Order: sequence, then C-alpha cells, then structure tokens
Amino acid sequence: MINHSSSYRFYGMIPGLLAWTTIILMFVLSWLMPTAVAIFIILFDIYWLLKTLYLSFHLRATFSKMRENLKVSWLEKLQVSSIKYQNIYHLIVLPMYKEPYEVIRESLQSLVKINYPKDKLIVVLSAEERASQSAQEIIEKIQREFGDKFFKFLTTTHPANIPDELPGKGSNQTWAVKQVKKLIIDPLKIPYENILVSVFDADTQVLPDYFSHLTYVFLTCKHPQRSSFQPIPLFTNNIFQAPALARVIALSSTFWHMIQQSRPERQTTFSSHSMPFGAIVEIGFWNTDIVSEDSRIFWQCYLYYDADWRVEPLFYPVSMDANVAPNFWQTMVNQYKQQRRWGWGCENIPYMLNGFWKNRKILLREKIYWGFNVMEGFHSWATNALIIFFLGWLPLILGGSAFNFTLLSYNLPQITRIIMTLAMIGIITSAILSIILLPPKPSWFRKWHYLLYFFQWFLMPITLIIFGAFPALEAQTRLMLGGRFRLGFWFTPKHR
Repeated sequence: MINHSSSYRFYGMIPGLLAWTTIILMFVLSWLMPTAVAIFIILFDIYWLLKTLYLSFHLRATFSKMRENLKVSWLEKLQVSSIKYQNIYHLIVLPMYKEPYEVIRESLQSLVKINYPKDKLIVVLSAEERASQSAQEIIEKIQREFGDKFFKFLTTTHPANIPDELPGKGSNQTWAVKQVKKLIIDPLKIPYENILVSVFDADTQVLPDYFSHLTYVFLTCKHPQRSSFQPIPLFTNNIFQAPALARVIALSSTFWHMIQQSRPERQTTFSSHSMPFGAIVEIGFWNTDIVSEDSRIFWQCYLYYDADWRVEPLFYPVSMDANVAPNFWQTMVNQYKQQRRWGWGCENIPYMLNGFWKNRKILLREKIYWGFNVMEGFHSWATNALIIFFLGWLPLILGGSAFNFTLLSYNLPQITRIIMTLAMIGIITSAILSIILLPPKPSWFRKWHYLLYFFQWFLMPITLIIFGAFPALEAQTRLMLGGRFRLGFWFTPKHR
C-alpha cells in the first residue's frame, strides 16, 4: 500500500523541490548576481569535464572485464573447480503483457541454447488477464513449443483487479513466483537456499554461458544469500531497426549501467537481475502497488536485513530491445515515456528515507551515504544538462549592461565552449565502444554505416535534455504533486 503519512509525503516532495529550486535560481541569480553565476558555470563545466573523464575510466574498465568474462567457458570452470554447483536451480520469470510472439520466442530460444544443465531450470511465463486474447494464444503456443525443454515450464495468468495492486510488472511477477512456489518448489521440497530467481523482461536474451557465470559468482561471492546479481543490459536486440536518436539513447543507457558495474558500492538493481529465492520469500515478495519494482526490491532487502544487502556486479551482459516503434515520431514518444518511467524510480526516495527514519539498526553513515548518492543522482539527472545549456548564456541575457561590458562576460562563451569541447572525449569513447558492441550485422549493413553510427553520438546533447532532463524532471514533479499526478506502469511496446 502507498504510504500516505505526512512525513512520507514530505520525503516525496524533496526531489522535485530541489530540482525546481535549482532551475528557478538559475534565472534569478543570473539576473541578480551575473558575475557569481558566470564563475559558477565555469567551475561547474570543469567539474563536468572531470566527471566525464572519471566515468570514462569506469566505462573502459567494465568493458575490458566484460570482454574477458565473455572469453571464459564458465561451465567448464565450474566443472574443474571444487564448487558444488549441481544442486543450484534457476527460476526464470518472464512477465509479459502485449509483447508479440516473436519477442517471447527469441527469449525462450536463448534459454534453450544455454549450456547450464537445463534439468535445473524452472521457467515461468506469466501473462496478464487484462491483456488481449492474443496474449493467451501466445502463451499456449509457447507452452506447446517449449514446455518440454526445461526441468519445469509453467504458464500463469495474473488476474486483473486484485485489490490494492497496481497493474504492472511487479504485481505480475509476484503472482507468478507465488504460483511456482505453491505448485513446484514446495511440493518438490527444493531448498530455498539452492534457488536463484532471475526476473527478466520479456525481451531479455541470454548468452549460452550466462547461467554458468551467474552460478559461479553466486557460489564464490562473500554473501550469496544477501546479494542481488546484476548483469549489464545491452539494448541491442533490434538496434539496427532503431533511428539514430533511439540508438544513442539505448546505448547511453547501456553505458551508464556499465559504469555502475565498476561502482558496486552505489549500485542498485535494475530491470533484469537475479537474487536468492529465500530472500524473496522472507521479505514478502515484490511490492505490488509501485512502478519501479526492479529498484524497489533492493531497498526492500536493504531495509529488511538492516543494511546487510548489496549488489554483486556480474560484468556479463544480457541483451534487450531498444525502444523502436513502427515510425520515427512514435518511437520518440515511446522513448520519452520509457525514460519518464525510469525517472519515476524517484518514488523509491521517500520509501528509502522513511525506512532510514524507522530503522535504528542501520548506521548513520550508511544512511547519509545512500541518502546523498541517491538524491544527488536524481537531481543531476533532472538538472545537470539544463545547467550546462542555460547558464552558459543566461548571465549575458539577464545580467544587464553593467555585466555585459565586463571582460568575464566577453570570455564566458569562449571558456565554456573550450571546456565542453574537451568533454567531447566522453562522446568519442562512447562512439567507439558502441560500434564494438554492435551485434552481428544484417546483410544491408555497409562500411559507410560505421561512420553514421559514429557521428550519431553528436546528437547526445539533444538526448541529454529532451530524453534525459525533461522526463526526469516531469517524474520528480509528479511525485512532488502526488495524488492524480502519480504515474502508473507504462508498458513499453515491443516491435520487430
């Protein structure tokens, strides 16, 4: 249930208040204190340059480690080691809504091709009752095709109109996992500590060694029963069908999550990931009245286990769909809505802060560390691009003639231009890595396409503002206003 207490409501207003205060001050101070603002934007641009270089190092480090991991035969490594992996089961949950048959089939085919023993795989495909009749036809068709490929294959239908539920992925997967527990796991008396749950989006595809690698990390990490396991989402399944703007947005998201892999101390779960089944049962499954269940589950565990929870980065990819619609403008609309839904992860801020206030067992320094990093991350998402774009010229427009006749006003555009040009190092790094990460090329792909895929990255300033700051700011504003402005779960249409 959504918490309606006054303190929880106040916590939810903080991100939006901070963002809008920053934006308003940009204009007011550019008018009242143009010299101070000009100095600030120069310093801020330098900070942005240093941060770009810092994040580029993390991106390259993750990329190198991922490439090394992709060269390893992880099943063979399990077999030649003394690790007892034979009793580890994998429960793979695929919630679906209106995805086409081709998308679901590709995901199931990737599971059939894995080299981990398939007699240790329990797969559940869970449709929504509120979806069209075609969804039921799809799961019946999938059942006939893949029903005998794994140890157990279960299809379920999440009922509509369950009281206090928000229709979406979280409520669907909770229903599905409860059904698996009741119908398969408990009757077979499979120990909970031997089961890893992987909740995948319906378009998630895995490489043959994925579950062998996941098992290895699970059995060799320090806290296997108190950890989530996060792969790198590569939004490349249909990347060649996406327009340039959508490609840049999709690959930028991939790079951000690659950077986070090298900073596990501040990483939370996102989209497709894995965690121990015993923990899921113990905390009472996923919240069923929220949109961002993928990141909320981290905070559920973190608070329930008094901060004894962390994310183990896998440095290993899964591939997912880029946002593509039948035409360019619908792709752009869908892209904005998807980014806004991801930005709605700010709904976890009041949950986190309220939990910190109530839980006296978590150390104060842990609360300050997480509170600052999470708040700073969402604030930067909504405001940094706007600060860079506006403050380079706002003092010149609003500062008046007294400021415009100063040497600082004359040099401000040149200084900011030089610093931002140097920051293009990050764009060049992204452009090169994006070409390396491309999946096998279609027959129509020619050498000149590499130039197109390189220079598309100069669209990034547009994506940072229109598909970055704006949807994040809208999400935080909606959370601040509450009530009817709150977002429901928006299903991202899949297209082939």
